This record gives sequence, C-alpha cells and structure tokens, in this order.
Amino acid sequence: MRPRTRPHPLRSAAVALASALFVTAALTAPATATATTTTATAAAPDYCGGRCTDILPPGENGNATLAEILLNRMFGSRPAHTDDQLGPYAALASGYSGLTEAGLRSFFNDASFGVPADQVAGSTSPRPDVTIVRDKATGVPHISGTTRYGTEFGAGYAAAQDRLWVMDLFRHVGRGELSGFAGGAAANRQLEQSFWQAAPYTEPELQQQIDALAARGGRATQALADANAYLDGINQYVTEAYNGRTFPGEYDLTGHIDPITNAGSIAPFKLTDLVALASVVGALFGSGGGGELASAQVKSAAEARYGRDTGDAVWRSLREADDPEAVRTLHDGQRFPYATVPDDPQGQALPDPGSVVPERMVYDATGSANTATTKASGVLPGNLLTAKHGMSNALLVSGAHTDDGHPVAVFGPQTGYFAPQLLMLEEIQGPGISARGAAFAGLSFYVQLGRGQDYAWSATSAGQDITDTYAVPLCTTDGSPVTTAANSYLWHGSCLPFDRLERKDAWSPTTADSTPAGAYTLVMYRSNYGLVTARGTVGGAPVAFTSLRSTYRHEADSIIGFQELNDPGAVHDAPSFQRAAQDINYTFNWFYADSRDIAYYNSGSNPVRAPGVDSGLPVLARPAYEWADFDPATNTARYTPPTEHPQSVNQDYYVSWNNKQADGYTAAGFGNGSVHRANLLDDRVKALLQGGGKAGRVSLTQAMESAALADLRAEDVLPDLIRVLRSAPVTDPTAATALQQLEAWLADGAQRKETSPGSHAYADATAIRVLDAWWPLLADGVMRPGLGDQLFTALTGALQMNESPSGGQTGASAGGPVSANESIPHKGSSFQYGWWSYLDKDLRSVLGDPVAGPLARPFCGGGDLTACRNVLLTTLSQAAAQAPAQVYPGDADCAAGDQWCADTIIQRPLGGVTDDKTTWQNRPTYQQVVQFSGHR
Repeated sequence: MRPRTRPHPLRSAAVALASALFVTAALTAPATATATTTTATAAAPDYCGGRCTDILPPGENGNATLAEILLNRMFGSRPAHTDDQLGPYAALASGYSGLTEAGLRSFFNDASFGVPADQVAGSTSPRPDVTIVRDKATGVPHISGTTRYGTEFGAGYAAAQDRLWVMDLFRHVGRGELSGFAGGAAANRQLEQSFWQAAPYTEPELQQQIDALAARGGRATQALADANAYLDGINQYVTEAYNGRTFPGEYDLTGHIDPITNAGSIAPFKLTDLVALASVVGALFGSGGGGELASAQVKSAAEARYGRDTGDAVWRSLREADDPEAVRTLHDGQRFPYATVPDDPQGQALPDPGSVVPERMVYDATGSANTATTKASGVLPGNLLTAKHGMSNALLVSGAHTDDGHPVAVFGPQTGYFAPQLLMLEEIQGPGISARGAAFAGLSFYVQLGRGQDYAWSATSAGQDITDTYAVPLCTTDGSPVTTAANSYLWHGSCLPFDRLERKDAWSPTTADSTPAGAYTLVMYRSNYGLVTARGTVGGAPVAFTSLRSTYRHEADSIIGFQELNDPGAVHDAPSFQRAAQDINYTFNWFYADSRDIAYYNSGSNPVRAPGVDSGLPVLARPAYEWADFDPATNTARYTPPTEHPQSVNQDYYVSWNNKQADGYTAAGFGNGSVHRANLLDDRVKALLQGGGKAGRVSLTQAMESAALADLRAEDVLPDLIRVLRSAPVTDPTAATALQQLEAWLADGAQRKETSPGSHAYADATAIRVLDAWWPLLADGVMRPGLGDQLFTALTGALQMNESPSGGQTGASAGGPVSANESIPHKGSSFQYGWWSYLDKDLRSVLGDPVAGPLARPFCGGGDLTACRNVLLTTLSQAAAQAPAQVYPGDADCAAGDQWCADTIIQRPLGGVTDDKTTWQNRPTYQQVVQFSGHR
C-alpha cells in the first residue's frame, strides 16, 4: 500500500482556528435534504411497565466536526450528548448505598420503547419508509420503519450519524491496516499486528464467508438483505455528510479530507467490512483457549524442578482446570463435561526447553517502522487484544426470590471505556424486529445486548477452549535438511507449502499523528492446522506451532442468532431464547429475563476432540489427534451438541463475571480457582436471599455496585493473611501499624471509594496503598522460593500475578514483546486475572484448614507456619515503607503519588474529543436494570 497524499495539513494554530471558523460556518447550512420534525414515535408493545432502564457512558454522540474538535481542545466544550452519561454513571459509586426505586432514574435512563411527544428532540426521515427520532434526554436514535429495508436503512444511517469514525477505524483494525488509515504510531502498529495474527484474511476470503452464509438460505438470506440495507443507510449518510461538511473532523486531522478545499473522500462501506468488524468483536470478546504453549512451558518447568510425576501434579494444581472451590454460574450440581483433562493424555507435544521462538510477522520495514516507540500515542491501546482483560457481569434472581414475584436482572458487557464508546444505543422497530439496547458500532443492524417487547438479554465472555495449538512437523520439498526456518509442513504424509498471507501498510505524518513516514509488510503463514504463531522443536524435530480456532473463517455466522434475538416471533420465552443463543458461534454466557423466567445458555462452536487429547497442551499434528470430522478447506468439524452446553432455566439466581460455568466445564486458562472476582457477586446475592430474603431492582443494583468498589484481594485473601500474621504477636512497629490499618479497612468493607463524592481521595487510603505495594512482594515472597526462578517466570507467562485498578504493581513479568502481566491503565476492569487463588489455597493449607483441590505442594515458608509468617512480615514491612510515588509512579494523566487518579477510569479517546476522568468502578460499560411486569 502506498502512503496516501495528505494535502494541506493544519500546521499552525492560526490555520487551525481559521479552519474551525470556516467549518463552523458550513455547519449553519442544512447537511441533508431530509426533514427534521418533533413527532413522537408510535411505541411497540412494551411489557416492562417502565421498569427497564439502562446506561452507556460517555454519551450517544460520537461525531464531532473539525470545528467541534478544535473548540473542545481550546475551550473544553463538547457537542450535545457526547459526555452526558458520565456523570450519572460515575455517581452510582457514591450514591448506591442510599438507592431507592425512584432514585434509580438518577443513575440509569428510561429504556422503555418509544419517545413521548414532549421528549422528542427531533426526527429525521432519510427515506419515506423510516423515521429516526432522537430523545431529549440522551440523544439515542429510535428507528421506526414501515418496511424491513427501510428499517435497516435507518439503522445504518443512525449508526453513521453517531459512530462513523469508530466504524471506519475498526474496519481497518480488522484488516490489519490501521497504521495506513490512522497513522504510524507504535500503538497503532502493535494493534494491527495483533489482529493480523489472530484473523488474517484476503479480500476474497472475507467474501467467501458472505457467500457461505448466503448459501444457507432462510434467515441467512434475510440477514444479508438486512446488512445490505444497513450499508445503504451508512453510505447515504456518508455522501450527505461529505457534501454538507458535517463528517467527523478526524478525517481532516488524519489527512483523508482537506479541511480547506474538502478534497478527499470517505470510502463507501461494503459487506466485507462487516466481516472484518465481526472478526474484531469475536477476537476481543468471543474466543477462548490458545494458551497451550504457555501452559506447556509451566509443565516443563515444573517437571524440571520437581521431577516428572510431582511436576505434573504441581502443574495440574496450578492450572485449576476444574477446581472444586471455583465459583460456578450453575451451582445446583449440574455437570457439563467439556475439554476434560485426561489422566493419560495422548499426542501431547511439549516443546524442547528454550526452543520456542515467536513467529516473525514484520518484513521489509522502512522509515519509522524500525522504531519501537513514537511520540504519537495511537488511537487505541496497542495491547487491546493481547493484554488479558475481563468482560461483563450479570446478576439475575428468579421470581420465586424477588419482591414482587417477577424476575429481576442487572447485567451488561464490560467492553472498556472509550470516547466515543465501541458500543452505541438504539431502538429498532420494524417488520420482524423489535428491540432496544446496545450494539457494536458498524454492526448495529441488530441490537446485540438489550431488550425486546417482554424480555431482556445480555452476555458475558465465556472463554471456553475453542482454540487449540498443534505442533506441525516441518519439511522441505527439495531434500534439503529440515530446520525451523522451513516453509513447508507435513499434512497426512504430504509436504505442503504454507499459505502466505500478506498485508502491506504504509503511513505518513499528519496533524493527528506526527510519526514520520514508514512502511512494512505483515506476514502470517497458514497451514491446514491453523496459523503459525511460533516455531521450535519437539523431541529435537523442527515444528511450527499453529493456532486453530473453530470460529476462524466463520466470523459472520453469529448473525443468525442475533437476528433471532431481535425478532419477537423467534424469541418469546426461555426455551426459544436458548435456541437463538445456540445460533451464536462465539463463546458467550447468555442470560435472559422476562416476567416469568430467568435462563442461561453457553454458546460457542466447541470442537469434539480426539479421545485422550488434552486441549490445554500443544498437540501433535497427526490425523489421530485432529478434531472429529475436521475439514481444513472450510475449517469445520463436529461440534458438541446443544444439550452438552451449560444451560439452565429458573435456578434461584445466576451470577457471572467471566468465571467457571459449571462442574466439569474445563477452564481454558489458569486462575479459575477458590478466589475469583465472581465471588464478589455470588457472596452478595447469597446474602440478599439468605433466610428467605427477597431481591428487587434496588437491592440487586446495590449488590452489583458494592462488588464494583470492592478490592478482591482485601475481601477474600486478606483474612487469610491476617490469621497467619496474628498467629503470634506482631512486635515490629512498622508491620504492626500497617496490619492495624489493613484490619480497619477490612472492617470498613475493603472498598476503594472516595471519602465523599468528588473528594478525589480514598477512605482508608494508606491501607489501600499498603496492599497495592504488598501484593507483588507477597506473591513473589510466598511462591518464588518453592517454584524456583524458571517455574516462577513460566507461571507469570500463563497467569499474571496482579490486576490492580491502576494497572500497576504487576511484579515480575514473563518478558518478551507481549507479557501476560501487561495491563492497560485507567481501564476500570480489575481483579480478573491474578494469583489470588494460589495464595488463598496455600495460606489455608499452612493454617491447617481443609482445602478442596489444594496446591500439590506447600509454598509459603515451605508449609511451616512460623516461616510463612516471617515471609509475610518481611514483605509487609517492605510494602509499608514504599512512598506513594513508588506505588503510583504517575503517567501522562496523573501525577506521581496520586492514588485516586492512578485508579481513575479514562474514556480512551478514539478521536479528537476527550472526556473527564471518573472515579474507579469495576462494572459493566453498558448496563441494564430490568424487571418485566407482563408477558405476551
């Protein structure tokens, strides 16, 4: 790809201001010929009775012209509905304890269907058969069509109004070409490389996925018709916005359009863009597995440390694949065996120690492509995909345990914080469609998480193992010696060349990104066993380690399930909801509530593996160990039937926070043990229902928010630590003072909350700082002596030690270009990944408590209580001595030592407009609070 020409960049403040005034003048003229009125929408049947609410920060409006961007930078002003949801979203942190039924509307918005006449801000009809009404309160589009085509056309038009720039960003991310579109910043390059590694496709291969969908007929035919209508709406808005000069100002700042002459263009959207966008969503939120190499390195290091049998036992106990103490969404004893760890694994392919080398991806780098750091920060975090992160939570209580006999749900996706948000809100009403809720920008022809006429649904990322690592023997076709550099591989006795997938990227400096010109070629090699991610040796033989994901080449298949969720004729009760969820191939935990029932279903294309294969380790690439009925031409296999997926109707309650689904349903990665952040939800809902208690919208929201402010380490591991420390008198003054502060914080509830709203200082601030500093020292001091350096380092590569709200205090990392300990600061989501369970189980063993599924050997003090206590005292004193600036070293947004600021949530700007910081909460980004009172 050649660098684009970027005419007339804004190179001075004077030119920028002149341009702002010029564009502001252009804004006074009508941008389109469509009519704007104040007509109320005719509401569809709505059985929620005004008890459906939701919120999505920072605001619905994600479109700012160049003038508005410059005004934001100079004066802090923002377009209407850009950040109006930040205030109520953040305020729940201080207001939840006194929450009332009436007070819910102070923190959540009315999610009823339709817009009353006195609440209409305006309406637009881009076609005669569709009307888009915007409400005064939030600016959300309410799309009502008289034809199916018109309805979907309106959905596309509204999406472009609200998220055009974000949609354009992510269609380029999904193709591995972000740098050529948004600039060559190091983070942009890192991000496009990670997505190219996860889902590389040629344009014909994107089209093949559409063709395969079309061949299915039925609902798939309708889905593609809906998508085409949606694209027509997007593209009409693009044309009108370009002609009227009301398009997002980021196109000016990145050199796609000249701010003075308007020369340039916005490329029309097409069906293959939607597949690229879907691949981004699936890679971020709907995949699972793929960590087999890291697991193998832990196993090898454990066996080197302890010998084969004891080392294998240590590895199994650290893996916690089916831990009996793990909190489960299905807690009534239901068992759904999947990816069971075999006693005598077959076909495992452990790499030779030190032989694994990550596959090279960057070739032919020129200019700034050879620099690892840049002044420009990039439009998205470079480790958005590669850094471990958790997504979404859900709390549902059945009608038998609620205040009025109707089920109640508080749920939503935890998708990060961006400005504008990755999600957008909408209501869509038309033939065969009746829904309101959130959808990913560029895929909003259906609501993906939200409510229908008499039901609501949501999801959390499930992450069950649908991605396997194969050790593929390398070969040569010319008889030359086989080395790890060979670009052919063995498939069923034949030596085949790898497919070479290339993406050429090039960039030049712009006003938005000053990175000097550069270019490179991204290359991924692909085999019938998947994408090459690394090379090494197994038993001395050269192999390529490949990643085979069941949803690869099937990025668009879930469209059918989402269509059904929006169709009141398809979903009308819990069983029909579960049938719709079965048509979604990504790994999600789906939750449902209506006036009578709550339900759960775990979706995903779970491959049927060969008998004896351990999906948690690399597997030899031989026919005997392939997925059942595997066809590499279409990347299809036999999948586990719906009856074998975890599911339930009307359990007393459900909680999920990316935790274990059910007994026997094996966790794909490490860390699903006795302490998990889902315990914070489970404990609170149990307490609500204890002794015949009843839950309601208020109390369930309070349970969610109480968990959102809790420090998991303090609530669930600190009591163990205190017991060990108090097993003898604490005489060291520094340790004694720190211990008293920690005990006082625990008695106060172990939360990270402000002393008062807006104080920007935590109550129990010193205790919080001590625990933040203590955790990495503690994990190292307890575990490293027993593990040894090699196993300790390998384990940090499989599971990071910490995930604090500030993204700091990560301790030792696995090293390499992308470490498991990487953490995005100011991201809200916390405590998903860490060594909490290891320390909890080990300390309870040292204390003599019964432990189900204990670690295979003691670690703290070698199992001796006195020695363990000495480790805790030493590390506690070291932590207490650390100054605030050491614990919170500061960054571009916060001064060193500013504890509250270090934790704050920042809406990461995807464009030119920025938003204010908000106090830390660990809760869904988009969230619904629902309790239906009636049913069709």
